[in-house]
Amino acid sequence: MGKIVIAGGSGEVAREVIDALMAPKKHDITILSRKEVGIQNSDWHGITWRRVDYENRDELVAVLRGIDTVLSFIQLLQDPGDKAQRNLIDAAVIAGVKRFAPSEWGSRSGAGMPWWTGKDEVKEYLKKVNENGKVLEYCLFQPGLFLNYLATPHKTSKHLTPLNAFIDLHNRRAIVVKGHDSIMTYTTVQDLAAVVAQAVDFEGEWPLIGGIRGNSLPVSKIIEISEQVRGGPFTIDTVELEDLEAGNLTASWKLEARHPSVADDEAANMLKGVLVGMLLSSAKGSWNISDEWNQRLPNYKFAEIEQFLGEVWQGKPE
Repeated sequence: MGKIVIAGGSGEVAREVIDALMAPKKHDITILSRKEVGIQNSDWHGITWRRVDYENRDELVAVLRGIDTVLSFIQLLQDPGDKAQRNLIDAAVIAGVKRFAPSEWGSRSGAGMPWWTGKDEVKEYLKKVNENGKVLEYCLFQPGLFLNYLATPHKTSKHLTPLNAFIDLHNRRAIVVKGHDSIMTYTTVQDLAAVVAQAVDFEGEWPLIGGIRGNSLPVSKIIEISEQVRGGPFTIDTVELEDLEAGNLTASWKLEARHPSVADDEAANMLKGVLVGMLLSSAKGSWNISDEWNQRLPNYKFAEIEQFLGEVWQGKPE
């Protein structure tokens, strides 16, 4: 049995991972939350909830004593200056936690995505923690984009909100960056959760970079597969990299579905910024994910993009 702490455990990706960790019924799981204890889902019987103040490092140290693994899903938009995660890292070191995973769970870098600047800052902080000798084993879990988003508006997992991106199967359209046929990695959130559950039990040392490569292929191939699945050609908008870098979006459409963490009054600007950032980051290679966990878990079978999308969109109106 492993003793696991989940920071930010009420988030969608965290809940998918928690479900996978709970399935074998062999782990002692504690969820940390800023919110009042009592919001826990009725499906999570047997899990310990602790309300914590991430500003109080001594409190965090007390909570983390005797813990084997800390998985952080702290929402970056709610952690200015990365203070909560830095305190959590410091507390993990003091408490003698063996393994730590920061709030990563996406791209290989935050290039082009200012809302994820904190991820790169936390990576640098973790490097400094071990610069005079390893005191904390950590892994940056990077699954790329969730393949589930190509099913939007259809919900294909228990907790993840369907979001659209620059390849929109529902409306048979896509946006591409001129001169950039970027490699994109798409992994289902279920596969991410399953890999994390296996990683917690993994007897070897965690890799520092924890790439999880469900499907990696160029944008042109993803569009080709999407057109086959949807039974017809897509409308393709082409944008210039220079326009994106200036914050200008010249495409004929924008994102519509927003993440629950984004407030109503911020939604319009955030959706534009996210679309610009996704296109920029793809051109900069941020979604070309490595395969460290594929190598360590060679028997794990990932959902394949053709089969996944075929099953989701079969029989749907064209």
